[in-house]
Amino acid sequence: MKKKLVVGAAGIALLAAALVVVAQQDKSKRPSPPAQATFDLGGGKSVTIDYSSPRAKGRKIYGGLVPFGQVWRTGANESTTFVTTADLNVGGTTVPAGNYTLFTVPDKDKWELVISKKTGEWGTDYPGPSNDLARIPMKVSALPSPVEDFTISFEKMGSGAMLNLDWETTRASVMISKK
Repeated sequence: MKKKLVVGAAGIALLAAALVVVAQQDKSKRPSPPAQATFDLGGGKSVTIDYSSPRAKGRKIYGGLVPFGQVWRTGANESTTFVTTADLNVGGTTVPAGNYTLFTVPDKDKWELVISKKTGEWGTDYPGPSNDLARIPMKVSALPSPVEDFTISFEKMGSGAMLNLDWETTRASVMISKK
């Protein structure tokens, strides 16, 4: 009898673990699904940002869900990753080729892009300023109409691109180019 209970409990635990793995594998069904922005720098070099795209769902975003003046994970779920295969100029700051985590500090009239050298943390775990590669000012502007899904995109400009973060009625942007 004891053996049957142990086998039954082990079977239930195994089934529960399998269900958790399956649920985690299909990230596209999350309320904030995965998204990616990529920019081809030419010569086989690129910049790729992987993030999760939360939805506004009628909420007040900046100054509400995302407080002003505090480090924000810049997306949802896992940390937003920033991978460049070339040395970059980001808003006048040199960013060497490598893997980074992106955070931002939103404010009503100004934003900072935080490029962290520490990678692999969960989205809400800002590792602190000692791990910052750089804090780069971003331009803030109003969008002509509200954006429901948080979106990161690259807009080609000359030999570089404008990195845009759009959500609600706000766009934060910074110029990126190959060094």
